[in-house]
Amino acid sequence: MKTYNNPKREEWNQLALRPSINQQELDELVSSIIKNVKLNGDQALIDYALQFDRVALNELYVSEKEIEDAKNEVSNELKSAIQLAYANISTFHQSQQIDEPIIETVKGVNCWRKPVGIEKVGLYIPGGSAPLFSTILMLGIPAQIAGCKELVLCTPPGKNGKINPAILYAADLVGVTKIYKTGGAQAIAAMAVGTDTIPQVYKIFGPGNQYVTKAKELVQQMGVAIDMPAGPSEVLVVADQTCNPEFVAADLLSQAEHGPDSQVVLLSDNESTIKACQLAVERQVALLPRKDTALKALTNSTAITFQNIKECIAFSNQYAPEHLIIASENASQYVNDITNAGSVFLGNYSCESAGDYASGTNHTLPTNGFAKNYSGVSLDSFVKKITFQELSAEGIEKIGEAIEIMAEAEGLDAHKNAVTLRLNKIRNGRN
Repeated sequence: MKTYNNPKREEWNQLALRPSINQQELDELVSSIIKNVKLNGDQALIDYALQFDRVALNELYVSEKEIEDAKNEVSNELKSAIQLAYANISTFHQSQQIDEPIIETVKGVNCWRKPVGIEKVGLYIPGGSAPLFSTILMLGIPAQIAGCKELVLCTPPGKNGKINPAILYAADLVGVTKIYKTGGAQAIAAMAVGTDTIPQVYKIFGPGNQYVTKAKELVQQMGVAIDMPAGPSEVLVVADQTCNPEFVAADLLSQAEHGPDSQVVLLSDNESTIKACQLAVERQVALLPRKDTALKALTNSTAITFQNIKECIAFSNQYAPEHLIIASENASQYVNDITNAGSVFLGNYSCESAGDYASGTNHTLPTNGFAKNYSGVSLDSFVKKITFQELSAEGIEKIGEAIEIMAEAEGLDAHKNAVTLRLNKIRNGRN
C-alpha cells in the first residue's frame, strides 16, 4: 500500500483515482463484442467461451436436470447458511414495500402511484475463480418481491463446462426462470439484444469487472436500462485508536481478494494506527489462498494519515466508496457527516462481509465514485412506478382555467382545447 501523510486538499482528487485500463481500448473491444453478439448470436457466445473461459460448450441453456443434480451436490451446511441469508435479505427488502396513498390535490382531482414489477430482468453473476452465488440472493430476492415475471441469469461456466452448484441452488431458491452459461461483456450483450437462445430483457443487473461495466454502459445507450455502474469492488476504512488492527486488516483483505483491479483505502488520524493495520495486513495476506490476487490489489491501494477523523470523513465523501467502514468505538457520532457511500458499516464488529452475505442489506453497490449520485440495488430497482390521476367534472372545473391559460401561453392550442371542450360540456349541461 502506498502511504501518505496529511496530503493537501488539491492532491485529494489524484488520491481518489481508481485503477483502470486504457478507456479507448476498452471501448473498442467491448463495442466489438456487442456487435459480434448482435450479428452472430449464440455462436458468438460459444466462441467467446472458448476464447476467454477455455471451455467448449455444446449448448448455453442450463437444463432442469443440471439444476436438480446441483441441488443435491450442495451440502446441508451451505444450504442452511444460504437460507439464513435469504431470510434476512427478504426481511430487509420486504420492509421497502410502501403503499402510497391516493392524494386529492384539489377537490375532484385524485393522483396516486402504483409500483409494477419490471417484467423481464437480466441478472449477471460473476463466476470463475469466485462464483458469487450470494449476488443471486441480492438480485433475485428483491426481483421476487417486486413481482418480476421473468428472471434471466447469465454466469460463466467453470473449466468443466458446468455452473457452480451453489449458484444453481441459489438461483432455484429465488425463482430464476432461465439460466445460461455465458459471462463477461458478451453475456451483457446477449441479454441486451437477445439471441436465438437467450431472451432480450428490459433491465440488466449485477456487478462485474471493467469489461462487464463498460458493456452495461454501452447497452444503456442502446435503450436497455441498467442498475448502476458497478465495476471492480472497493472498500475505504476509517480507523482511529479504538479500532482493532487485525479486524481492519481482515476487512481490507476481504476486498483485495476480489480481484487485481479492486482497491482498498485506509484512513486514520494516527500514524501508529496505520502502521499497526499495515503490519496486520502483511501477516494475514501471507496465509490467503488468493494471496497473489490480494497483493496485486494492494499495489493499487493507499493508506493516508489525516489531522483528525472529520478530515478522514471529508476525504471519504470525495472518494465516495462502495463500502465504507468506520472502525471505531465512536462510529455512530460520524453518521451525519457521511454524504457519499454505497453501504456503511459502523463499529468494530460491523465487517463488510456481513453486508456481502447475510445482514440483510444489498451488496450490489455503486463503485468508482458513483456513490455520489447512485444508490445501491433495492426493491425500487426492480419496479417502475406508474402515476394515475382521476378527475371528476368538479375537478376539471377547479383546475381547467389554469390549464387553458398555461397551454395558450405555450402556444399549444390543442392542449387548451382538450380542456375547453370539457368545460363547455359541463357548463352547457347546467343550462
